[in-house]
Amino acid sequence: MHESVLLEEAISSLNLKEDSIVVDMTLGFAGHSSQILKRIKKGYLFAFDQDEEALSFSREKLKTIGNNFKIFDSNFVYAKPILKEEGIEEVDAILYDLGVSSPQLDEDYRGFSYHKDAPLDMRMDQDNPRSAKDIVNTYSEKELTRIFRQYGESKFAPSIAKSIIKHRGQKEINSTLELVEIIKETVPIKERLKKHPAKQIFQALRIEVNQELSVLETSLKDALSMVKIGGRIAVITFHSLEDRMVKQLFNKVCSIDAISKGLPNVPSDHLPDFRLITRKGIRPSKEEEEKNHRSRSATLRVIEKIK
Repeated sequence: MHESVLLEEAISSLNLKEDSIVVDMTLGFAGHSSQILKRIKKGYLFAFDQDEEALSFSREKLKTIGNNFKIFDSNFVYAKPILKEEGIEEVDAILYDLGVSSPQLDEDYRGFSYHKDAPLDMRMDQDNPRSAKDIVNTYSEKELTRIFRQYGESKFAPSIAKSIIKHRGQKEINSTLELVEIIKETVPIKERLKKHPAKQIFQALRIEVNQELSVLETSLKDALSMVKIGGRIAVITFHSLEDRMVKQLFNKVCSIDAISKGLPNVPSDHLPDFRLITRKGIRPSKEEEEKNHRSRSATLRVIEKIK
């Protein structure tokens, strides 16, 4: 079963009260949500996910704790309008855990893993019309190079894109291990010994399939507008692109603008609306890293609305 990363750190950082209204933007298998629900006996939890298996599992799990929750089968990018329909325009805490859950990685047919053979899928939402297979077999060499470089930060992006074009010209690429073999053929042996050569490419495809970065940016900006004074937003990221986006956005809203910075007395309306709770980001303990190797790349960042 999926182990939630930075569980205690994330929950304690939200500064929950008994009557807090909380949004879990990434319900998953309710690791964080179940701990939240235990702490808000007089409050309410709203949670979002678009994975059918996670939704049904988590609904039953949360029912054993309380009935003061509502789950939405939706991408978190739609959270603000959905909550508005529920009559909720302000909340006390918002949590994002941006990791792909272990069951999604472990289930062969989902196509997230480069260790197991499966159809090239990688869709978080099974109703999404575009899968990794579509991207691999229809994107131009230029487009493939762009996503491998931008989202996978792979220095071999151009040569891997070229190899994919060559192979798909002979036969459609349908499975994860077919793609892994093409990547292995392309990446030099000394590089393959350092880390799995497919890791960055699979990450890039997953981000492109699910439009993860653009969706995250939109949702975070909505979250900033929804949180109450004294309320907090906590985000757990798992790769540098996500973490950079969160860090930059949080720093921006927690900073005094350049013009006001030089003034001896900064007017209150020019002071930032938020303050950083975690200046450097919280990383997992050595014990957690040893127990759950998927936690090694995790970073928790938290801000609080102050005016």
